[in-house]
Amino acid sequence: MIHQPIYILLILFFLIFASEWLCRYTFLKHISSSLLVIILGAVVANLGLIPSASNSSPVYDSIFKYVAPASIFFLLLGVNLKELKKAGMPMLVAFILGSIGTMLGVIVALQAINYEEVFGGRYAAIAGMMTGTYTGGSANFNAVALHYEVFKEGAIFTGVVVADNIITAIWMIVTLSIPVFMQKLRPHPRVIAGGEHSDESDREQEKMGPKEFALMLGMVSLVIFLSDTLSEATMKWGWSIPSILILTTVALVLAQSRRVQKMPGAKLLGMFSVYLFLAVVGVFCEIGALIEVGAHAFDILIFTTLIVLVHAAFLIGVSLIIKADWAIVAIASQANIGGASTALALAKSVNRNDLILSAILAGSLGSGLGTYLGFLVAGFLGA
Repeated sequence: MIHQPIYILLILFFLIFASEWLCRYTFLKHISSSLLVIILGAVVANLGLIPSASNSSPVYDSIFKYVAPASIFFLLLGVNLKELKKAGMPMLVAFILGSIGTMLGVIVALQAINYEEVFGGRYAAIAGMMTGTYTGGSANFNAVALHYEVFKEGAIFTGVVVADNIITAIWMIVTLSIPVFMQKLRPHPRVIAGGEHSDESDREQEKMGPKEFALMLGMVSLVIFLSDTLSEATMKWGWSIPSILILTTVALVLAQSRRVQKMPGAKLLGMFSVYLFLAVVGVFCEIGALIEVGAHAFDILIFTTLIVLVHAAFLIGVSLIIKADWAIVAIASQANIGGASTALALAKSVNRNDLILSAILAGSLGSGLGTYLGFLVAGFLGA
């Protein structure tokens, strides 16, 4: 019975519901839904309630092949590049500096551990994944992971995800203190950013009818089909452009259309797709594999920590020279490490409502830029 596709989907959908409910109404609210759905997936698979990685199901293959790319497509439809000018030059400069710091951090962090022993042949791909996620969020992380099939290394993948969540949470606390501490240490003039803020909560209450639902699914199906077809064609021509990179580009182009931007459902479908993908990632985390990665858990934590520390050292060092507004520096760093939502939360927390829109748009830039930088670093390292 556990191999029946409808039964497997039933369990996976329940895991998504359970992770959301637990994160909202119990003491587990301090754990992200993304991490919790991975943990729950690992639990049910190791209890034998659904097939595990060593006894895989075609359902999992379909989710990796279609649902995960769909999640990236849906989430990128919220990236409006035309509005990035509203972020202002100071925020964009700080954000780009932070992205450079992330790439430097990945290179330095690899040298601090025995990366071939810890990550095996996946080290270049994981470096690209971390570059992507610390440039603008998990959509970039998943895009690089999908192309290089790092998710098949369930234990390593989960170890990196856990370390990423820990460091991201800690970094939120650090960035909260940066404006206060650095302003006392090296006072810099405050930059007032313009622009009006539109509450994102409106987007969280998206309403779709059958027409909008069908249109969204039709769009993503067409784009995945075209991306796969073009990727195969480029391989024949000797270019070898990843399908995910093509999909990312198409999604960003479509996202610039007002009509597409107003279409409801993209964020909802994107998050649901991400959770479904991560639930299967959890399923691939068998106890035996988790025990194996346990020996390298400390190395993985050191790796992720060093990436963020080098990122911060580079960004703060240059900011001292150019005398940047410390609130902008902190928000830009948070947009790099945590993405648009945490950057928005930080802007509110430091009472800089004038930077709320800038924070969202900087995070949007990271969502679009991170995948490209991730592939760049992975390719540079020989992936």
